[in-house]
Amino acid sequence: MAATKPQAGAKLRAAGAVQRGDGEAPQDIKMALYTHGRLIPSLGDAKLTRPMIAEVTGKTLGFNKHPYIFGTLFFGTTSATSGLLANIIFRNSFKVQHEALKTCVSLTTLPFLSTIVTFKLFVTDALQSGSISRENCVWRSVLIGVICGVTYPTVLAFRTNGRLAVKYHTVPLPPKGRVILHWILLCHNRVKLMCVPLVFQTIFGMLHGLFHYALSEKLRAKSVPGD
Repeated sequence: MAATKPQAGAKLRAAGAVQRGDGEAPQDIKMALYTHGRLIPSLGDAKLTRPMIAEVTGKTLGFNKHPYIFGTLFFGTTSATSGLLANIIFRNSFKVQHEALKTCVSLTTLPFLSTIVTFKLFVTDALQSGSISRENCVWRSVLIGVICGVTYPTVLAFRTNGRLAVKYHTVPLPPKGRVILHWILLCHNRVKLMCVPLVFQTIFGMLHGLFHYALSEKLRAKSVPGD
């Protein structure tokens, strides 16, 4: 009787092993799923995880459709830097020490967004449609760099810090009807430093337009044989 119990236990373990082998649970975990006609690897396949993530990220952000998006982002970053410089100049001119974080965020974010949006509307979309020449592309890029990267941040910083100066009485109040003239006299010496971003934005805008046009022509030439 004692010998039959181990035999029965061995048979049960063997039967359990057969059942696990028939179920093939490890293979089910490693199986790949087909969704929309494409192969999606399992989570256990570490070799295919990184390429799949890169592909999904590229499609989500549109890097495949807009390969020159990095140049546009850098162009917007230069405008944000110009806005930060303008903010520092006018804060020192008007002796403003209040709301530093608020003015810094607004004077970097707004020029950054305005440059990217304007460049996409007037240059990128025109390049994709093929309705813009090389000279026109360069001129548009230079104008965007000067207007959105220098003029707009300067005017915005002048207005914002001027209002703060009046609000907190950091400088003598201007006489009636001469507010703008009074503020210009206070900051006309330091505002000359904005010539540095003006020259930089002009040169970079020209190079940026040439690069975008050349890249657009290269992509168009590659797409011709496929058509």
